[in-house]
Amino acid sequence: MNTKMTILLLMVTSFGFAQYGNKDGNRIGISAGVSQTTLFTKNFDTKPELGFAGGLSVRGNYYNNWSMIYGMQFFSNSFSVESTLNQNIKYTTQGVQVRLLFSYNVVEDHISLDFGPVLQINGKLALAASDEDKTIKGTLLKADQIVDVSPVSGNFYLGCSAGSRVVRAVLFYEYGFTNFLNKLNKDENLQTLNNGDKFKGNLGTINAQVIFNL
Repeated sequence: MNTKMTILLLMVTSFGFAQYGNKDGNRIGISAGVSQTTLFTKNFDTKPELGFAGGLSVRGNYYNNWSMIYGMQFFSNSFSVESTLNQNIKYTTQGVQVRLLFSYNVVEDHISLDFGPVLQINGKLALAASDEDKTIKGTLLKADQIVDVSPVSGNFYLGCSAGSRVVRAVLFYEYGFTNFLNKLNKDENLQTLNNGDKFKGNLGTINAQVIFNL
């Protein structure tokens, strides 16, 4: 199944859940904001870059001070890798996330702590055409040789939200506990150009968003 079909399936599933959960005590939220993403790896010298994300979520009462959140987010995350010319090569990946979070209401309808797993569907890395033939510092790899990253990854979400019942500010961090670069290990020629080392990288993303509850 290609990435576009996977995203479409996740959209249908998410909207179906929202309709099913649209009852008293549940709220549908629309969110958008900015992100800063870092690729944690020993293979390359990397730097964080800015991106953005936005989507839909359903928050429902669960038990006492606990709620559950089901959400879908579209994202465009970026990071940069240093080239042999000491120039930054900016990579961007776009895709969709599905998350299922537990939420502890510190102050009901005003402040909550949220955490849980996130399934992330990644598109291939995109970069400027002028950067494609640049060599990645410390390797013999051309910049366009590492774009075919793992299409599916898993993150852990930890964040908090504060505000009113209708509008909230959300600050959260996501750490990818799966190897974002693992698909590159299937090509032995790429490992050779990478000093014989296996590819391993984990994404870390800080997000600041505003959510409007309907």
